[in-house]
Amino acid sequence: MTEMPSSGRAPLPLLDTDVLRTFVAIAESGSFTRAARQVFRTPSALSMQIKRLEETLGQTLFVREARQVRLTPEGELLLGYGRRLLRLNEEAVTQFLAPSLEGRVSLGTTDDVGSRILPGVLAQFARSHPAVQVDVVVGGSRDMLVRLEAGELDLVLSTGGMHDPSAHVETVHSEPLVWAGREGGVAAQRSPLPVALANHGCPWRKLALDALDRAGLSYRIAYTCEHCAGQQAAMLADLAVAPFPLALIRQPLRRLDGDILPALGDYQVALVRRDGLGGAGEALAERVVEAFRDLRG
Repeated sequence: MTEMPSSGRAPLPLLDTDVLRTFVAIAESGSFTRAARQVFRTPSALSMQIKRLEETLGQTLFVREARQVRLTPEGELLLGYGRRLLRLNEEAVTQFLAPSLEGRVSLGTTDDVGSRILPGVLAQFARSHPAVQVDVVVGGSRDMLVRLEAGELDLVLSTGGMHDPSAHVETVHSEPLVWAGREGGVAAQRSPLPVALANHGCPWRKLALDALDRAGLSYRIAYTCEHCAGQQAAMLADLAVAPFPLALIRQPLRRLDGDILPALGDYQVALVRRDGLGGAGEALAERVVEAFRDLRG
C-alpha cells in the first residue's frame, strides 16, 4: 500500500471552548474581576488562561489599563470568531443533549429591525430547533404590541414605548437616529423642509417632529408611510429628507451635516415577551438577544 506523503507541517492548535468563554466574558465586561464572577473563577485564573491563549496565537489580545481592559485589534478579530465558535458549540450540544423543543412561535418586528438580524437568527434557530415553527409578522410597533397583548404574538421587536405591563421588556439595541437625504440632493435646502415620516406611533416620527419644533424650523410632512422603504424611496427621489438609523444609510443616501438640521439622539429597540412564554419562545428570544449583541460587537 502506498503511503500518502506527509506535508511535514505540525497540526494547528485547537482553541479551548472554556478559554474562549473566558475571553468573551472579559471582552464584554471590560474587567477581569467582573468576568471572574461570571465564570466562577478567580481573576488570577483568568489571567493565566488569557496568557496561554495569547501564547498559543502569538498575539496580544488585551491592553491592560488602570481600571479596565480593552481589546487590541487582534483581540477584536478574535471576539467575532469566539462568539461564533461558542454559539456553534452550543448548537451542537443542544442537538444531542437538550430536550427537543417543538411547537410554534410567532415574532412581530418592524421592517428596519427585522431585516438586519432575522436571516441569521432564523437560520441558526432552524438548525438547533428544527421541530419549532417560527411565524414572522412585519408591521408597526404599536400594532405588534397590541397583537402581543391580545395573545396573537409571542415576541415583539419594538421601537416604541407602549408595553403591556405584564410583558417582559428588554432593551437589546441602541443606535443614533440621524437626518438623511440623497447625495448631492437639494431637498434639505428647501423651505419649508419636506420630511418623509413613518405613521403615527413611530418613535422616529416623534423624535423628528420634536427636534424640528424645538429648533423653530419650518417644515411640511411630504410623505407618510408604513415602512422605512417608503422613506428611502422619497429620499432617493430627492423629494424629502427623513430621520433614519445611521447603520442603515447606504449610497446614494448620505447623512446630513449636523449644522443643517437639529440632532435627533439615539433610539432603542426592545424585545418584548408575552407573559407565560414557553421554552420554544425563550429559545428564540435568546437567539435574538445574541444577534443584537453580535451587531454591537
